[in-house]
Amino acid sequence: MEAAADSSGFLDYVREDSILHGQVDWLVLALEYAAAGIDIFACLILLVGGIRFVLGFLKAEISRDDAIRVRGVNRERVELGRYILAGLELLIVSDIIHTALSLAMSDLVFLGLLVVIRSLISFFLDRELAEVKKELHQ
Repeated sequence: MEAAADSSGFLDYVREDSILHGQVDWLVLALEYAAAGIDIFACLILLVGGIRFVLGFLKAEISRDDAIRVRGVNRERVELGRYILAGLELLIVSDIIHTALSLAMSDLVFLGLLVVIRSLISFFLDRELAEVKKELHQ
């Protein structure tokens, strides 16, 4: 690692190419494509879950019986939650790949924040889904 002074007089560290980026560029490119594919697949999972939720929600809302309607909506909420959790987990995998390939410290900090936020969302969503499942089984 080399240090160079920038125009403000502060030292700016210049990182040398890693072995991964210098010697096997084809592997880096393949992993970038894999991460992009995972991103797309995660988005498709979220879209499918959203579409299924809307269709199931509309079907439940058509019911005249309130008990059947509420159970139907809750069932669809559980299903949507499963899709959201699956999509979030795949997005975390993709973010880890992107960060592993990046040489910037800011990407590592960004990954840490993303993982914390997505993990918190997953945790609270999982708790809410457990409560809804309990209601469905009563």
